[in-house]
Order: sequence, then structure tokens, then C-alpha cells
Amino acid sequence: MPKYRHALPLLSDDIFIMDAGMETTFIFHEGIDLPCFASFDLMKDENGRDRLRAYYTRFAELACARGVGFVLDAPTWRANADWGARLGFDAAALADVNRRAIDLLVELRQRYETPASRMVVSGVVGPRGDGYQTGTIMTAEQAAHYHAAQIETFADSEADMVGAYTLNYVEEAVGIALAAKAVNLPSVISFTLETDGRLPSGQNLREAVEQVDAESGAAPAYFMINCAHPTHFENLIATGGDWLDRVRGVRANASSRSHAELDAAPDLDAGDPVQLGHQYRSLRDRMRHLTVLGGCCGTDYRHIEQICLACLPAQQAA
Repeated sequence: MPKYRHALPLLSDDIFIMDAGMETTFIFHEGIDLPCFASFDLMKDENGRDRLRAYYTRFAELACARGVGFVLDAPTWRANADWGARLGFDAAALADVNRRAIDLLVELRQRYETPASRMVVSGVVGPRGDGYQTGTIMTAEQAAHYHAAQIETFADSEADMVGAYTLNYVEEAVGIALAAKAVNLPSVISFTLETDGRLPSGQNLREAVEQVDAESGAAPAYFMINCAHPTHFENLIATGGDWLDRVRGVRANASSRSHAELDAAPDLDAGDPVQLGHQYRSLRDRMRHLTVLGGCCGTDYRHIEQICLACLPAQQAA
């Protein structure tokens, strides 16, 4: 039985850090080819698994040094049927790679977790299509059916929860939340936002959060924002409202460029890690339940380190 599934420590007021932009780190900093932007492809051989272990280890050690928790997000964002098929993975192979990814994270938790640094294992789910564009929109029922295979694999593993990232329309989010609820697995729903603070579908974040809660019976443990820069949604946060209490996590991009600009850019815009840390501190000043802090595209270890320096109490940052 997973260690934290029935009592997620992420729902406390304790700070948990996350890793950074895994895919952009591997591609631009380590020169690793990730077909279809799929980190799970590294699970196919021992060299790839060693690269993943080394990547996670730096963040686990940072969490231990700072006395905060750490969310171990599996490299399975692309490990669903559509993306898997492009890489030659059938249903059995996908189930196997999803299970082994969780096993790798459990191994790391056993090695690094301390009483002061609790570590939560998260089975990561990504959108059926592109993270930046809605494409073909499923109904909530279709989305629940589509994502059920991956989520059921996580439910049969030692994963504590499901983390669904870069979702860009609400029906897919509802379906994932319901699929996780059906197997008694906590879920976290994280939306991609454009430069205007809206989902790529055009819906604003408040409406999306409220609709998911209404149509799923408030199934998600909490919500997150990812793959957007703080400047893209700070005006939305400034409006306040009780709905903001449902948003506990942010995985921001390093760059303030739009998704279209990032797609077209030949280089990596790593932004300013120090400035990003201060922007996270500003978000925490306005979002009383913002306690889960990580990075998305373009961020790396430096950004998470600066987020720690800016956001942690002095006694934790010693």
C-alpha cells in the first residue's frame, strides 16, 4: 500500500519542492534526444535510468538540505496510448514502463526521505494531445476512459497520487479526476495558461477550477498552474477569491515568452533564476495555500534553488 495515499502531506501547510523542467534540462543541458519530448523513453535501458536517478537526486538532496518535502513526479507525462504508439509502445509495454517508473521513484524515496523531508511519489499523466493546443476535445466520459489504463497502473503501484500536468481544457481534467477517484487515488489537476492567464481553450482559470470541482464532486486534492510564467497569471491571482484556496502548486516556465514563441525558438530561454524566486515569493504572499513549488519548461536546478532561497523561512534556508 502506498505510503501517503490516504493522508497526503501535501494538504498541510508544509512546503514541498518539485523538480524543474525535466525535458528541457535533458535536451538542452545534457544533450539527450527525447523523441516526442518523452522522458519515459529513458526507462528503456540502464543508462537512461541512471540519468533519471541522477536528475532526481539533486532535487532530493536539496529538499533534505532545506528540510522541506519533495514531490517525486514520474517521467511518465507522455506515457499514454497515443504518444506511446508513436514511440512503439503497446498497452502492455506502457503499463510496464509506468510501473517501473514508480518503482524507480520509490527506490529514491527509500534512499533520501527523512522525517523533515517527506517524499511523495506521483504518477504523472499528461494530455492526450499537445500541451499547448486543445486539438480534438474529448468529453469528460471519454477522457476518463482514455486515461483509465495509465491511472489504474498507478493505482496498482506504490504511487501516492496522480499528478496531471499541462491540461488545456476542462473536460479532460474532469475525466482524469473521475478516473483517479474511481480507483481511490488522489489527483492533482494542473492547467497550462496562456499569456492572458486563460487556458488554451479560452476559459479562465477560476471557471476551470470551479467547473472541475462541480462536475467531479471536488475530486482533486488540489489544483496547480504549470507551463506559464508568473507574469502571465499574476493579475488573475490579484483578483483573489475563495477559489484560490484550491490552488496549492505552481510549476512556472523560466521564460515569459508565449507558447507560440517558445515553440518557434531555436534556443532555450532560461530567464533569471533569482528573479523567478522572488516572483514565487510574491505569489506566496498572495496565495495562502501555495506550498508546492517547482519548475516547468526552461527551469533547472538553479531555479528551484533560488525558489528555496526566496520562499523558505530563514531557519529552513540555513
